[in-house]
Amino acid sequence: MSETPTRKKTAPKDWHRADIVAALHKANWSLRKLATHHGYSAPTTLSAAMDRRWPKGERLIAEAIGIEPAKIWPTRYAKNSTLHGVLNPSPKPNKQKAA
Repeated sequence: MSETPTRKKTAPKDWHRADIVAALHKANWSLRKLATHHGYSAPTTLSAAMDRRWPKGERLIAEAIGIEPAKIWPTRYAKNSTLHGVLNPSPKPNKQKAA
């Protein structure tokens, strides 16, 4: 009896830092150029989004590449993420006051 092995779904991985930088370069951007273009006084500001969650920085980088931030950093945008409810709150039901 041979059973076909069931494969577990692997969790999506975030892009490697070098892949993000390469995608930016293909789009004629660099992290420094993008930061100064968006008015940041420190040209290294957007590098913070490479190491930790920063939705605004992630959005700027993703827009420069032309894709959604969740495609670059799927672990940061996973539904079971601890910040998911904070960043994408579900609508709250309206409470009707009893008269």
